Amino acid sequence: MNTARFTAGEPATEITRVTATHWHALDDGRVTGRGEASTRPDGRVFLSVDAWHRSVFDQLAAAMLAALPHPLHTVVDGTDHELLNCWQDAGLTVRRREWEYLVPTAVEPVDPPPGVTIGPAEEGPLRALDRIVRAEVEKTVGWAEMPAEVLPWQTGDTVVDPRKYAVAAEGDEYAGLIRVVRASRLPRIGLVAVRADRQRRGIARALLTHSLNMLHHKGITTAYAEVNETNEAATALFESVGAQRADSIVELVRHGE
Repeated sequence: MNTARFTAGEPATEITRVTATHWHALDDGRVTGRGEASTRPDGRVFLSVDAWHRSVFDQLAAAMLAALPHPLHTVVDGTDHELLNCWQDAGLTVRRREWEYLVPTAVEPVDPPPGVTIGPAEEGPLRALDRIVRAEVEKTVGWAEMPAEVLPWQTGDTVVDPRKYAVAAEGDEYAGLIRVVRASRLPRIGLVAVRADRQRRGIARALLTHSLNMLHHKGITTAYAEVNETNEAATALFESVGAQRADSIVELVRHGE
């Protein structure tokens, strides 16, 4: 089986910027490749190139990198070594790798510690906890290391829809949160976070098993999560409930000259 990404040949190519964010590669008027730059809610710009020939890919990537302000990002399936090499040859470097875990929902629920209850989120206390967690993360690894879905929007707000959250309440404030997004393929565990002064008490595990059981009762057998390979605590948490690595996503970046 031929598993190569690109076909052989060196087509004559003219690179045309058809809109502010789209490029075409043309061979005698025929489109042989497309490039696109998309801006995510947090303001970062991600590139993608679709081409049959390596030479076309290289020309499209070079044109986009020359035309757009840096930094510029892209994401690649961790198993697609050929595409990874293409972007690295274009001058991008690996910024992070996230492992995708398949998470079974049929797990034994874990009770939270005494004085803590798990339930739906109220918007005001949730936003207060979000600000606390964001400040704590920023002091350590930095919020930029969080998944793109939970990075702050231009307004600085990371809570888009409180209905997607469950929280751990202790007294009159929230100690931890979990965010579950009902994606088209599988529900995604987008974020599990506990305040620094409430960690190592089993709150994160209680939040996770609570949300997984909620999905299981709805007939959903599997969820998924993406975990930064450097996040040992999150890796241990998901593997403790039987999650299995399925794939990885590599983010690359070019910061410019």
